[in-house]
Amino acid sequence: MKIVKRALTFEDVLLVPQYSEILPKQVDVKTRISKNVTLNIPIVSAAMDTVTEHRTAIMMARLGGIGVIHKNMDVESQAKEVKRVKKSESGVIIDPIFINPEATVAEALSLMSDLHISGVPVIDKDRKLIGILTNRDLRFETNMSTLVKDRMTKAPL
Repeated sequence: MKIVKRALTFEDVLLVPQYSEILPKQVDVKTRISKNVTLNIPIVSAAMDTVTEHRTAIMMARLGGIGVIHKNMDVESQAKEVKRVKKSESGVIIDPIFINPEATVAEALSLMSDLHISGVPVIDKDRKLIGILTNRDLRFETNMSTLVKDRMTKAPL
C-alpha cells in the first residue's frame, strides 16, 4: 500500500485559544472540492439515506457547504431530489403551509403564531391558490369566528 500524502483528522489537531490580530470576519475558509466547485465552508454532508436528501442538501448549500444525495433510491427519485435542490435556488418553497378558506380567523392566527409566519396562502379543495391571508388583513379583526375567505386578499394577487 502506497501513501500518497499524509493527512490529518480532527483528533490529530489541537488548537489552543490565544490572542490574534485576525478577526473572525477576516477569515476565509473557502475550499475547492473540484476544478469547478468551490465551497464557502469546508463541510460536506454524508451520502447516507439517514442523512442527506433534498432538505439537508438545500440547507447545506444555503450555509455554503454541499450535500451529497444518497444512492439508496431509484434513478428517477435521485433526479427528483436533485431537482428539488436546484429549484430551491429560485425561491420555490418545497412544502408550503396552506389554509382552507373555511377556516376561522382564530385558526389562522394560531397557525401563523405557531409557525412564526406573517402570512399564509389560501387554497381551495383542488389545491388551487385563491388568496393570501396576512397580518395586515387581520389587524383590526375582533371576531375570531370570521372565516378566512371573508378576510383574505383574493386572487389575482
